[in-house]
Amino acid sequence: MKYPVAMNMLVYGPDMNESLIPHLSYIKEVGYTGVEIPIFETDLAYWKPWKEEIDRLGLEVFTVTFLGADRNTISPDPAVRKNGVEFLKKAVDVTAYLGATWLSGPYHSALGVFSGAAPTQQELDWSKESMLDLAEHAQKMNVMLGLEYLNRFENYVVSSADQLYSLVKAINHPNVKIMFDTFHAHIEEFNTGEAMIRIADEIGHFQLSENTRATLGEGQVHWANVFESLDKMNYKGWLVVEAFTPLLPAACIWRKNYNTEEELILKSYHHIQKFIG
Repeated sequence: MKYPVAMNMLVYGPDMNESLIPHLSYIKEVGYTGVEIPIFETDLAYWKPWKEEIDRLGLEVFTVTFLGADRNTISPDPAVRKNGVEFLKKAVDVTAYLGATWLSGPYHSALGVFSGAAPTQQELDWSKESMLDLAEHAQKMNVMLGLEYLNRFENYVVSSADQLYSLVKAINHPNVKIMFDTFHAHIEEFNTGEAMIRIADEIGHFQLSENTRATLGEGQVHWANVFESLDKMNYKGWLVVEAFTPLLPAACIWRKNYNTEEELILKSYHHIQKFIG
């Protein structure tokens, strides 16, 4: 089955300064028809040149973000939870301004913050409460929320397909769905394809990421299993290539698993075409 394919700009790091804007034309030249942009800056004026170039190129746009400890949506401190939700609402506003329809990421809780135990029911309730507040705003802005589970080394609240599925079902809001990432599934699932199919009714957005976080097809992810399962799911959404480099400190990748960002982007696109072309 054919799927539209986008490239996540985190391959160039988290700082979306104007020097990165020219890379958008290369991404389109390779064959991608969309881009996914990390949102950490929430001033709409900051994004004006990005919007102009995205519109000029005719690219579809998606956004992604994550939270630190000071914005943890499951913090026992209500002020911290509020801070997280307020930031996310502004990220939704940026998403809408750019013309995007999805804001994805693991913002059900903070990245890299651990309690030393499994999530409590209270923490899950705080997450649900925070996401419902955010979802109401997202609905007004015509933005879908794609919640992502991370592996157990990055998050303890939801680190499997089934855990995230349970949370999304509990939130029970039409603007809250699952964004599935093959990197985390490769670590946490017994069979990635079976996990995808099991939660298929809630998956609305999809990221393709190698176990090395570098070029698709040069690692250990079972891509045939992934693409066969996408077809079985009758998935109708986008596929987004997500690759991290040493430019993204949060990913803790201190070695270069690729030659250049441009080669990574090109080879990853060609790898996908083997399955959908």
